[in-house]
Amino acid sequence: MDTNWAAQNLQVIRTLMERTAIYRRALAPVMITLGLIGSLAGGLGWGLELDSTRRFGLFWTAVCGVALTSALLLVRRQALRDAEPFWSLPTRRVSQAVLPPLAAGAVTVAALFLPRWQDSLQAWWLPPLWMILYGCALHAAAFFMPRGMKLFGWLFILAGSGLFLGLSTLGGVPPMRLAHAIMGVAFGGLHLVYGIYLYWTERANPAA
Repeated sequence: MDTNWAAQNLQVIRTLMERTAIYRRALAPVMITLGLIGSLAGGLGWGLELDSTRRFGLFWTAVCGVALTSALLLVRRQALRDAEPFWSLPTRRVSQAVLPPLAAGAVTVAALFLPRWQDSLQAWWLPPLWMILYGCALHAAAFFMPRGMKLFGWLFILAGSGLFLGLSTLGGVPPMRLAHAIMGVAFGGLHLVYGIYLYWTERANPAA
């Protein structure tokens, strides 16, 4: 084993452990913001009746882009406020951990442009797949973040798996408006609840 590589990893782990409380405070506004965006998007998708396969996929891909950009801007603002580098070594490690499942989720979006992807049943496979892959990304990032993030990731994995099994047993295809509602609850409601939890527990224990 390379001694310099091992020493660098130990330093990263030590830094991350020392900054657990800082990351906890930083996560609260990010999670609340993601929750508001997801909830608003779920209601918008329901109201606009975006019921075709491609419209559903492209709409939520755009929502993902807005949410990711908002999260990055929030983290950057917090880094500037605390006089810390934005693209630090710990941040790079977290990004590397979440990249594989998020890249796999992006591949499912590319499938929307295939000629055979016209059936609404195919669009219904996207929410459980996205939930499972997102949960895997959170679980991978949990090594560098508060312990609750790992449980939050498992919540998405289990919810997505349950939805996948439920869809496998249905005799028909549910309306796509329900898919928008599920996305709003999962990617909006769950983030909102977790963000509020982080905010209030941090206020209750400011020295953590």
